[in-house]
Amino acid sequence: SFSADPGQTVAVVGPTGSGKSTLVTLIPRIYDVTSGRVLVDGVDVRDLDSGELRSLIGMVPQDPFLFSATIEENIGLGIGLDLGAEEPGAEDEDPDEVVLEAARVAQLHMAIEGFPKGWGTLLGERGVNLSGGQKQRTTLARAVARDPRILVLDDALSAVDTHTEARILDDLAHVMEGRTSFIISHRVSAVMNADLILVLDGGRMVERGRHTELMALGGTYAQLLHRQMLEQDIESTTVGAK
Repeated sequence: SFSADPGQTVAVVGPTGSGKSTLVTLIPRIYDVTSGRVLVDGVDVRDLDSGELRSLIGMVPQDPFLFSATIEENIGLGIGLDLGAEEPGAEDEDPDEVVLEAARVAQLHMAIEGFPKGWGTLLGERGVNLSGGQKQRTTLARAVARDPRILVLDDALSAVDTHTEARILDDLAHVMEGRTSFIISHRVSAVMNADLILVLDGGRMVERGRHTELMALGGTYAQLLHRQMLEQDIESTTVGAK
């Protein structure tokens, strides 16, 4: 078991299939626990109205879902903007301030302002085809715009380069001050500054602690980091040899 206090960032790492995503989906009751309890502010989530519970949570999945609407509307869904309220492809106008700030946190605002139609750019089959990283950052901005008490990133920055990811996580730390964040990532570099790191393997929590503590153990977490560093070295060597 573990607890997460307001203001804490809890990271979850582990091999593929270790149960990372399953763990965090218990919070908004996408799945219910079969044993034990999940408490939010001391209340069992099964005793809360599901709509009320989920209104507190910003959930950002690995596979983003975007609507055939403008990019401002896609982000603004987090604050109740209606899809189709804007004329597709309309001339660029200043976005809602909440939407703009959320896009800044997601390191997306510069890319948006570089589009010919800016914030009025249409997404979807009839619009601009965003890169994988831009799609993920759009769904992240949507969650940030909601001003959630609990933010869950389920490997939600996997298509984002490590430099941009670091800037996003730094901004999120300020935005989520006093609130709780959960970060699932296959990159150990993304979780090194977390207040608590949970290491899962085979559906079980095998290690827990801060980065320095887990490295000192020399167990599963340390092995994951060393493996990733080796893979990065091999990739850098391969690129340099071309």
